Amino acid sequence: MFEKLVVVTRKTRLQELVERFNTRAQAKFYLERAGLDFGDYEEEDDTYRRAMDRLLGALDVGLKVQVLERALVPTYLFSATDVVVAAGQDGLVANVAKYVGSQPLMGVNPDPSRFDGQLLPFSVDGARAGLLATLAGKAKVREVTLAEATLSDGQRLLAFNDFFVGAKTHVSARYRLRVASAPEAAWEQQSSSGVIVSTGAGSTGWLSSVCTMASGVARVLGGEPVAPVRLGWEEEKLFFVVREPFVSRHSAASVAAGWLSAQARLELESSMPSGGVVFSDGVEADALAFTSGVVARIGPAAQKARLVVG
Repeated sequence: MFEKLVVVTRKTRLQELVERFNTRAQAKFYLERAGLDFGDYEEEDDTYRRAMDRLLGALDVGLKVQVLERALVPTYLFSATDVVVAAGQDGLVANVAKYVGSQPLMGVNPDPSRFDGQLLPFSVDGARAGLLATLAGKAKVREVTLAEATLSDGQRLLAFNDFFVGAKTHVSARYRLRVASAPEAAWEQQSSSGVIVSTGAGSTGWLSSVCTMASGVARVLGGEPVAPVRLGWEEEKLFFVVREPFVSRHSAASVAAGWLSAQARLELESSMPSGGVVFSDGVEADALAFTSGVVARIGPAAQKARLVVG
């Protein structure tokens, strides 16, 4: 069934600095001049390199192996005969999950002392057993609901955790919004800091911080705290929230949050001549242009992420 193992890696902070400053010595000079500990960067880099050497050895089970750096994932063509392992932080798993299709994805924690590992159920030492179980069809797999954004100009993007729709700089985003559960659903003109659309997997992240902020404001003003949004990974629905909506003669905020499903998708029409974007999971590098007249439709995706969890 599977012919190739694709191992996705990430650059360490030190590797990124060396690329920026050309040499390790220049990177060290920069960090130490800023009062930072170069030794911490070296230790992190050494730990990751040793972990990857051990991991590749442990995963030698007779399959062809392709090692892929994270930046190349969006342009890599994953095959139906691939099994995928992501070794890095939780965010690496989230970003890879959008591109692998229905292929099983294992998250491996190469540095438990630094990474929380909510999406990294396997240690380096436990990865071989997880891979063998996956190859034998005996692994425990969670089918995680993704979000999908399709734009009227043909652009499309998936999200594992969340979407952001708004302006790419710190200016107000201007758009029309509606929850289109029926063709006659009304549009509302809005101005805000942007809209967040969260999946169940992402509900403990950015969305959770919005609820925490709202609770803090309510507490100061004598109101009831805002309960966090409870949403399971497998539930085929999403939750959206408008950040800092501004009410004026030209903008309203009667729709500031709500649930989305296959039958009730969020639609937004951009009123921004430039600078409007739609990006997912905090990765602005692959943002879609969301400029005047473009309509974005967001809801649960038909495609699921298949995370190996045991």
